[in-house]
Amino acid sequence: MKRKASAVWQGDLKSGNGAISTESGVLKEAQYSFGTRFENGPGTNPEELIAAAHAGCFTMACSAELGKAGFLPTVIHTTATITMEKNDAGFTVTASHLDMTATIPGIDEAKFIAIANGAKAGCPISRLLNAKISLAAKLEA
Repeated sequence: MKRKASAVWQGDLKSGNGAISTESGVLKEAQYSFGTRFENGPGTNPEELIAAAHAGCFTMACSAELGKAGFLPTVIHTTATITMEKNDAGFTVTASHLDMTATIPGIDEAKFIAIANGAKAGCPISRLLNAKISLAAKLEA
């Protein structure tokens, strides 16, 4: 399986701008710039897209692992927060923190945490990232 996305950039780093598109068309010329990446300008940025990918991948992986264990989640909600820091190598994504809440009938806390940690380790995006990955998982009634 292969997935594609593309980016185009015009101009220099600080005053230029670009657009990101995905093969599926979900993103079509989504604007990004220095301001959207290193400040809080309107538009998207690569780190935000990585956070979205990690949240989505982990949530699906958790659902799959719960299903294998015989549990059917009512809802799983995950927010991923990517940390990018400047170090000796330059700007580097150093961490991704997953905040997850879930409603899963019939599961106990220990089993829930074990499955969530397994999904964190097994999610393809977790395995892609060369960063510290942390998880806060909360089971809701």
